[in-house]
Amino acid sequence: MVTTFKNYLVKTNLAKNTVTSYVWTVNYFLTHYKEVNKKNLLAYKGYLVENFRPQTVNLRLQGINKYLEFAKQDKLKVKFVKVQQKNCPGRTYGHGRTLTFRIPRDRYGNFHPRILAILRDQEEECERLAGTLYTKGLTQEQVGEVFNDIYGEHYSKASISRMLDYMRRDVTEWLERSLESYYPVVFIDCVHIKIHRKRSVDTEAFYVILAVKEDKTREVLGIYNKPTESALGWGEMLNDLYERGVSKIGLICADGLKGLDDVISEVFPGTSLQRCTTHLKRNILSDVRNGDKGDVADDLRQVFRTGDRNYTVEQAWDEWQQFCAKWGRYYRSIRRRGEDASYKAYFTYLNYDHRIQSMIYTTNWIERLQKDFRRVTRMRGAMPNEESVILLMGKTAMDKKSYLRQVPRIDLDRTLFPDE
Repeated sequence: MVTTFKNYLVKTNLAKNTVTSYVWTVNYFLTHYKEVNKKNLLAYKGYLVENFRPQTVNLRLQGINKYLEFAKQDKLKVKFVKVQQKNCPGRTYGHGRTLTFRIPRDRYGNFHPRILAILRDQEEECERLAGTLYTKGLTQEQVGEVFNDIYGEHYSKASISRMLDYMRRDVTEWLERSLESYYPVVFIDCVHIKIHRKRSVDTEAFYVILAVKEDKTREVLGIYNKPTESALGWGEMLNDLYERGVSKIGLICADGLKGLDDVISEVFPGTSLQRCTTHLKRNILSDVRNGDKGDVADDLRQVFRTGDRNYTVEQAWDEWQQFCAKWGRYYRSIRRRGEDASYKAYFTYLNYDHRIQSMIYTTNWIERLQKDFRRVTRMRGAMPNEESVILLMGKTAMDKKSYLRQVPRIDLDRTLFPDE
C-alpha cells in the first residue's frame, strides 16, 4: 500500500524531498498504529504535538492527509495546529523537539535557566556533526539517515543543508581572509571535478594554491573555479592573492602550463618559477615504447637529480641536451623538447640549497592534497554546483592538521628564508 501511495505522489509532481517525507510519515503511522481510524489519527496527532514543534507537526499531518486523500478517506482528515509567527520567550529547540519553559521573573532580570545553554550546545553539536560527516564523504541524504538513527527523527536534505550553513560561513570567511605579505614557496595546480551544468555534466577546473609560510608551516591560500585551466586564469588567482595582502613570493612551483611565467612576472616581479619535473617525466614516458621506458627513466633520474651540491643549472642543462639528442633520434617529441629554451624552468630548483631541492622540484605536496579533495567528492558522482565543491574542498583544507606541523629543514635555504 505504501509503495502504491509513493507512486501516486510521484505522479502529482511533488518535490522528491516532499515525497520522501510523506512516505516516511505514513510508514511510521501504519507501523505504530496499525489501523486507520479517527481514534488512532488523533492519538498520533497528540504524540506529534507533545514531541515536535508546530511546523514539524503540520508537515507530518500534511503527509497523513495526503494519504487519506489517496485512500478516499477524506472525512478522516486531521486539522493542522496553529503556528505562532514569533518564538515565545523561554522556548528553545534541540534535536527536533520543542520544549516550553515557565521562567520566573526576578527583580533584576538576571535569572537564566542553565538548560537553555545546554540545549544550545546540543544544537551546535548537531551542526558540527553534520559538517564532519559531510566532509568525510557522506551526502546530505546519508547524513540525514545517520541523524535518523541517532535521534529517531527524520531529517530531510533541506534540514541538513540548513545545519551546514555555519560551515558555509566559516569556509567563505576563511577563503577570503587577509594573507601574509611574504610566502617563501607557493605550489599551484588544478584538480578537475564533474559538475552538473543545466542539462549536462561538465568537468571543470578548480584552482588550488598551497603555500609554505615563513614559520615553515603550510596553508591553502585559495580555491577558485573556472571552466578550464589557463595561464590567464592563474593570473586572476594571483591577482586575488595580491589584493588580499601578498606582496612577495619567493618561488612558485607549477606544472608545464604555457604562458605561466609571463603572468607570474606581471603580478609578482622577481618571483622564480619551478616547473614540476614529475609531470615532465610522466609526459615523456607516455610517448616512449615499453621496451625503452626503463632506460629513458634511468636517464631522466640522472638529469633531474637532487642533493648534489656541485650539480649546477648549467651542468643539468647540458645533460638535458644530451638526453634529448640521444633519444630524439627515435622520438620526435623528445627532440622538440631539446630545442625549447623554456624547459630551463625545470632546473630552477638547482639554484637553491641542495638539502631542500627534493621538496621544491615537484608539485607532489599539492597533489597529495588533491587526493583528499577527490576522496570527498568522488562518493557523490557529479557535484550539484561549484559552491558545493568549494565548500567541501575548503573545509578539507581548513582541517588539515598536518599543515600545522613545521616542514623540517626547508628554511636551510637563505634565499627563500632570509635571516631577519
